[in-house]
Amino acid sequence: MLKNNKYKISIITAAYNAESCIQNLIESLRTQHDKDFEWVVVDGASTDKTLEILNEVKDLNIKIISEPDFGIYDALNKGIKACSGEYYLVAGADDVFFENAVKDYKRAIEIDTDMVTANIKMNGKISKVDKKPSWLVGQFHWVTSHALGLLIKKKLHDQFGYYSKNFPIAADQLFIKKCCQNGVNIKYINNLVGEFGMSGVSSEDQIGTCTEFFRVQLLTERNKWLQVILFLLKLCKRLV
Repeated sequence: MLKNNKYKISIITAAYNAESCIQNLIESLRTQHDKDFEWVVVDGASTDKTLEILNEVKDLNIKIISEPDFGIYDALNKGIKACSGEYYLVAGADDVFFENAVKDYKRAIEIDTDMVTANIKMNGKISKVDKKPSWLVGQFHWVTSHALGLLIKKKLHDQFGYYSKNFPIAADQLFIKKCCQNGVNIKYINNLVGEFGMSGVSSEDQIGTCTEFFRVQLLTERNKWLQVILFLLKLCKRLV
């Protein structure tokens, strides 16, 4: 195992009008046992006090970009290009890290590590890697969650591209599946690293999320008819 401080980690947050929740994320970053990380916030030209709150943060290694964007993945792509870490974590403005998160992720990094996934708390339950096949559960066959639960090597984007603008809700799923289906080295650690906020688009727009999951599955799985049947069953369940 390599020394814990060999790799600098960047945390990337896409934010817009997040004054009601972003302070909780800030406090969770302040309490990290390992404070050797960079926080890149890409703000979509917020009209509330988000920028004011961020500009008051003097005790974290923070980089702020504020300009209009075309959604969360456009913002994340900007953050990835601007960050200096060899690895990065995504955190929503309404997410919180537990104090052990950065330390645990760093300890898991080895010389051939491409991704590290860890457990997160979501809607009162602990999310772990799902051992069901990817044709059924998609990215969750390999990872627990894109936000908070996945440390990603930045160089993977040189090989597999950035988050697609054609998937405004599920571009992370497409990117993760491309990586995992092509044999990247992903490590699972049975550690609880944070709590996922439930106010994002993927939580609120269930029909849209279901539809984009289906589109990703069509692109990445062999049996297209099976994906159509599964999609229709899920759609019916949500509409009832």
